[in-house]
Amino acid sequence: MQSRLRPKLTYSNAIATIALFIALGGAAVAAGIPRNSVGPKQLKRGAVTAAKIRKAAVTSGKLAPRAVAAGKLGANAVLPGNIVNGAITSAKIGNGAVLARSIKNGVVTTNKLANEAVTAAKLGKGSVTPAKLSDDFGPVLGTLKSGQTLRGVFDLGGSVKNAEPASFRSAQTFQFPLLNAPAANVLTAGTTSAACSGLGGGNSTPQAAAGQLCVYITAATPEAELSIDPGSTNRLGFGLVGKFKNAEADNFVQGVWAVTAP
Repeated sequence: MQSRLRPKLTYSNAIATIALFIALGGAAVAAGIPRNSVGPKQLKRGAVTAAKIRKAAVTSGKLAPRAVAAGKLGANAVLPGNIVNGAITSAKIGNGAVLARSIKNGVVTTNKLANEAVTAAKLGKGSVTPAKLSDDFGPVLGTLKSGQTLRGVFDLGGSVKNAEPASFRSAQTFQFPLLNAPAANVLTAGTTSAACSGLGGGNSTPQAAAGQLCVYITAATPEAELSIDPGSTNRLGFGLVGKFKNAEADNFVQGVWAVTAP
């Protein structure tokens, strides 16, 4: 009767028993790993990927000094809100890092400039204009530069007595002297020449070629004549002579002039 109940050991029974033992033993081993027993040496290279790191798990305290280099930062990773006040000092700014387009309008004010920071070498050509000078600054004196033009007006007149032709004189002074006396030209109303191309808009911008003095008559009484006195014309100014014959009126000759430095 006992021989009938005794199970018969087969190959399949043996394999199943071994497999069950290994499975139970492996789970027991896994469940029995002590805390903090898995260190860097137990981790296979590349085992900890980005997907394995919990969100916000890597804090600043987990980073070694100088661990986050420029090459490790993604685009737009560092925003203004991530930079503490005073973190960016002059020593942290590379040569040529701050360009004109990087500076907001109105940021660089006079109190931001060090003493003697703006030198002559720092000023662009033509950057200091008369409008930039204070009211306390005196008149700028000097010789008129080549190609620059001075302009003015004239008004010459008087009465004729006993029907005798009368002559009147006037002088015009250049605001800035020229290097040399200019060539003189007188143009009647509405005329131009190669040296004197016209009055410009509104008769208020007379033109003169380089080295030329152009006197434009814009209005005059009948029979009035105007000429430039060659004896009084030099690098400082010129003289005008008006001749009138009309005894019935108050004679006059008016106009504008321009001189351009050669």
